[in-house]
Amino acid sequence: MSSHVRPGWMEKPKPLTQAAKVVALATVVLLVCVPFLVIVSTSLASTDEVVDNGGWVLWPTEPSLDAYRDILDGGIVTHALGVSAGVTLVGTLLSLACTVTLAYALSRPGVFGGKPVLLLILFTFLFPPGMIPSFLLVKELGLLDSYASLVLPVLVNVFNLVVLRGFFQGIPEELYEAARLDGAGDWRVLFSVVLPLSKAALAVVGLFYAVAYWNSWFYASLYLESDHWPLQQVLRTYVVAGSGLTDATTGEGTITAPQTVQMAVLVIATVPILLVYPLLQKYFTKGVLTGAIKS
Repeated sequence: MSSHVRPGWMEKPKPLTQAAKVVALATVVLLVCVPFLVIVSTSLASTDEVVDNGGWVLWPTEPSLDAYRDILDGGIVTHALGVSAGVTLVGTLLSLACTVTLAYALSRPGVFGGKPVLLLILFTFLFPPGMIPSFLLVKELGLLDSYASLVLPVLVNVFNLVVLRGFFQGIPEELYEAARLDGAGDWRVLFSVVLPLSKAALAVVGLFYAVAYWNSWFYASLYLESDHWPLQQVLRTYVVAGSGLTDATTGEGTITAPQTVQMAVLVIATVPILLVYPLLQKYFTKGVLTGAIKS
């Protein structure tokens, strides 16, 4: 009787190997969670406690929301939070609409000018525009100091376009042909066949766009005045420069930015987009990997 030999990767790990994995995983979790815990704890601590502990607090003795009240009382942080939320929402919807329609057109065989357009798009991925040409273009279009300057120059991301194009190409051709036999046009095929089957890819690409818009600060520093800045640029001023800004609503002078306020702004800028990840995590493998492999 022949004995069945199990492959090495199917064998049960040895206790020492399991212990090493547990230690490695615990170390990674601590490296990620402890800094975030320190940031949240410092934002909840009093100014005196922060000073007594050398600038950082691991666990506040008397938690307080005073720092959050100070920055969310209708001042510049509240205004910047509204700007970031609006730019993220509008920008994500517009980017998704443009990316979906362009990816669908480039995924269909026989489209007039499809290959040259695809090559031009991929060329911009390999050779992105420089900062000065981009600034001059935005200036000539009259977009300086307008929120459109944060959306229009980055409306379509090449990577997201390639992912969606590959996903659309992976849809069975029989479904397209069946829709054509029923008399459906391109728009009907897109909305009735393609989009319902592409929810995973759309969720992932939409998350990529939302994170990019939410975290964007560089273009705001180039194109917008300080009273129109989004939250990330305000955060950079608070944390990096160590000072506040002139309140856009009250017109008061420079707002001081102690450590508690800096960490509170950091938490407000991080938590909203961080909460979205668990909701869309299940789509990552199905959406990104499928589109990337088939592209």
